[in-house]
Amino acid sequence: MRRVGRTIIVIIFELLIISGLYLGIKKVKPDADLRGELSDKMREIFLTDSEVAEGEESAGIGITGRLSDLSSDDLGSFSESGQGEDANDAGGIENQQDTAMNSLEEAGDSNNIFYYPEIDFEPHAVSSTEPTNFLISTDVAVDETILSSKADYQSKSLGDISFDTGSKYSDQEGVFTFRGNNFRDNPVYGTSTYTWGSMVPQWSIVTGSLTFEDATWSGSGWTGQPLMRKWSRETKAHMNMYDWAKEDDELVEVIYACMNGYIYFLDMKTGEYTRDPMNVGFTFKGSGALDPRGYPLMYVGAGYDTDTESARSFIINLLDCSIIYTFGNDDPFSLRGGLSFFDSSAIVDAETDTLIYPGENGILYLIHLGTTYDEASGKLSLALDKVVRWRYSSVRTSHEKYWPGMETSAAIYKNYLFITDNGANLFCLNLNTMETVWVQDILDDSNSTPVLSIEDGKLYIYVSTSFHLGWRSSTTATVPIWKINAETGEIVWQTEYECSSLEGVSGGVQSTIAVGRSDLNDLIFVTVAMTHGTGAGDIVALNKADGSKAWENQIPYSWSSPICVYNKAGEGEVIFGASDGRMRCLYGLTGEEKSHLAISDGTIEASPAVYEDYMVVGTRAGKIWGIHLE
Repeated sequence: MRRVGRTIIVIIFELLIISGLYLGIKKVKPDADLRGELSDKMREIFLTDSEVAEGEESAGIGITGRLSDLSSDDLGSFSESGQGEDANDAGGIENQQDTAMNSLEEAGDSNNIFYYPEIDFEPHAVSSTEPTNFLISTDVAVDETILSSKADYQSKSLGDISFDTGSKYSDQEGVFTFRGNNFRDNPVYGTSTYTWGSMVPQWSIVTGSLTFEDATWSGSGWTGQPLMRKWSRETKAHMNMYDWAKEDDELVEVIYACMNGYIYFLDMKTGEYTRDPMNVGFTFKGSGALDPRGYPLMYVGAGYDTDTESARSFIINLLDCSIIYTFGNDDPFSLRGGLSFFDSSAIVDAETDTLIYPGENGILYLIHLGTTYDEASGKLSLALDKVVRWRYSSVRTSHEKYWPGMETSAAIYKNYLFITDNGANLFCLNLNTMETVWVQDILDDSNSTPVLSIEDGKLYIYVSTSFHLGWRSSTTATVPIWKINAETGEIVWQTEYECSSLEGVSGGVQSTIAVGRSDLNDLIFVTVAMTHGTGAGDIVALNKADGSKAWENQIPYSWSSPICVYNKAGEGEVIFGASDGRMRCLYGLTGEEKSHLAISDGTIEASPAVYEDYMVVGTRAGKIWGIHLE
């Protein structure tokens, strides 16, 4: 009895300590005053600087880095406090969800709830989606030769490209590309053990800015998702990591390309540098990608020119952070002139060793990598022996609007690629013939990556578009959210929002849709910008069956893509960032706010990624944050 009594006392004492740590939080003033490029009109009244200053400091930890000669202002530095600029507001946490429909105890992890059985899939056009309705021409070049007909491509193809469902994109541990995989449906690895839906900041680092003659780029922009990787000890032995990182078998490395031209390498749990950041010198707005085979390769594209060089894409050897290959800059095959930006996040077909990379220059690149990697010796090489390029000309294209070019990332199933473009098109392309299968009109320049979902044995696409000021209207315009039959390109349903825009800052859906699973299986989640003037927007849950609204919340406008996180009971939450600098966590079924966390006095354009209980996201104010989900 005495031992039992002592145990009870110890438990009570520990609970009191934990409560004290949670409640014993003090006021703090923000230590960053960097701003994004957005107009002050965007901010309106949702969260003023004084409100951030009056927030509460969570029990984050300070960090001491192991850096080598990293004193440049452009490189940035550790946050002095490493602490949050606002408390984790756990409003509404006492409201618990009902038992989830599906238990993740049986599923094992969140990747399993995204498992789909393989389906029969033979895409074809119908009269409304015939490519000739929308395209003047398409061309294919193999290396430097433009083929006279698509039939000539059969003998020059890269092999039988074929992708399985998204959950099978990689058998390695980590988040490998924007939205996780070839279905673009899951930027989350593993299952969270959270109970209350609290977001507790653990660390932050300052990333600085990069200035050219006509622009200054700071922090993490759109889409700006981090990558996460748990490397094998054998691979780490040959990397330029610090010794302590090589020896930590539980290390998950965050790899984050930022707009100041640096790629950062961080310990997910502590924010400590795992190796020296890599200075590439180009602004990275979009999200990079890692090789899904576990090879130490990174693919990342520059989103803007420097004062002296054009933007391009990079293939980087992550053993020593050396650049192996670049492509896409000033490509004469482009119909977009000298523009060569790359905001898309690449996909790799493991079986054919093919890199698939869309560009804003209007070219889709398929590159046979010729990869050789020996993990034991740490020898990595590429022998690129074939580059296939596809381009198109649209009936609406002009110098002023509806340009050719792809800023979004491609979704792929089997040998069929789906992508939106600047010219208001959604394409289905056969990667083994380079023939356009169908095209759907999506009204406007789209920054929303298509998301694939198999439902009742059929493949569907969830996607939306922007309102580019002056293209369709000089005031407001309709922005639909679509469910599309991926086999024919036909619209299943659409739900419309009326949106505003500013010059250079578009309203509409700039984010990528989150598709619910487990207890959220009937829903999709979308952030829509500038639905209530130019400073506000909505986060909305729509029913997959008919597009009707399950719930809708007015928020500061958001470009950040929402993510769904599930605990072991299968209960789902929706997390997203917004222009008031707050991350919000909502009950997925009802939209009720469980908690919020202010991490910036500027906007959050970037999209988060999650590995088990840890979320990482960057801000335009020049910080990367590590946040624990509890």
